[in-house]
Amino acid sequence: MKKRSGRLDLNQLAASIVEEATEGMPEPEEPKKDQAAVESGRRGGKIGGKKRAENLTPEERSDIARKAAETRWHK
Repeated sequence: MKKRSGRLDLNQLAASIVEEATEGMPEPEEPKKDQAAVESGRRGGKIGGKKRAENLTPEERSDIARKAAETRWHK
């Protein structure tokens, strides 16, 4: 534990308290993903956009593109 010298402002005090409280705690492990499920989802995602585009009429594609452009420009 570190020795505190002088007065700390609230942010420094809070940071030191959190540091002391979490000292020695193990880092959380990232959950492992099922590789087969990841690959399956990726394959479906690659196919899905092309299939959707094939099934849209030119007017529907134009409407979607117009809405996307409006959203980009209004940010």
